[in-house]
Amino acid sequence: MRHRIPTRSLLVALAALALAAQTFAKTEIRMGTLAPADSPWHRVLVQMGQEWRDISGGEVTMRIFPGGVLGDENAMLQKTRVQLLQAVAISGIGLPEIEPGVMALQVPLLYESYDELDYVRERLAPELERRIAAKGFVVLNWADAGWVHFFTKGLARTPDDVRKTKLYITAGDADTEELFKAARFRPVPLSPTDMLTALQTGMIDAFDTPPLVALANQWFGLAKHMIDLPWAPLVGATIVDKRAWDKIPEAQRAKLLEAAQRAGLRFRGEIRGLNDGAVTEMQKRGLVVVKLDEATRASWRKEVEAIYPKLRDRLVPGDLFDQARRLRDEYRASRAATR
Repeated sequence: MRHRIPTRSLLVALAALALAAQTFAKTEIRMGTLAPADSPWHRVLVQMGQEWRDISGGEVTMRIFPGGVLGDENAMLQKTRVQLLQAVAISGIGLPEIEPGVMALQVPLLYESYDELDYVRERLAPELERRIAAKGFVVLNWADAGWVHFFTKGLARTPDDVRKTKLYITAGDADTEELFKAARFRPVPLSPTDMLTALQTGMIDAFDTPPLVALANQWFGLAKHMIDLPWAPLVGATIVDKRAWDKIPEAQRAKLLEAAQRAGLRFRGEIRGLNDGAVTEMQKRGLVVVKLDEATRASWRKEVEAIYPKLRDRLVPGDLFDQARRLRDEYRASRAATR
């Protein structure tokens, strides 16, 4: 005689099996980045993915899409919102689209050294991470891309020299565009993925970026003058959509986060050193480093500091702008006291 399993019991059993399968399902984190394949930033992500696989016993894997193959940073952020991507290794160009407070770490000529930047970032990071979390993302690690410098096709030294150029800026940032125009520059909004073509066609003849980025993308070959003025640090972060993060078993998240932070710190020193090496390498290939005397540097500082009131609240939330300046001054005062 056959025994029939009651329908309700069968449904409960099937639900339990489905839940068990879901619990042990593998999680793939698809991550996009503009970083070229095999670049230092890409290697950070590869190493992080390897550690995640080891920590999770293969249950959490990472698939990386480097070199902007999925579009620029804004496009990649849009893909996270519809879950085509779960994570982005993003620079300080795209990160302020999520949280404008990140711009407090990138105010032009506010910082003079990595020590100053690290001091301020360490103290602002908890608040920045809280604000980013409120927008639906978890910060896995903070990164550096190096000090931004101006690269130009022709010789340029002063602010007025750069004003004569057609200067690349990132498309979609209306406030930055208006500020450049107010300072009498000639900004040309473009996607970073269009940079090389724009340089080749003469659509732009100047841009600002860290040396390592200029070398990795070969942009310097069409703009062989670099002004020896550390304009601003370009920071970055690796972020993951909170919906995807929350699907990872809670017991694993802390270990995965620690691995991500270790990977970021391990490569930070390397990336900083590589920027210096990038300048040397580009000089071998024809780059001209344009040195500035103190009077010219002072003219740059005077012009930039004059627009700080316009940056505050417009590009940088006023509270974080003020905190960044206070912390920078606090660091400088502590250094002066120990001399």
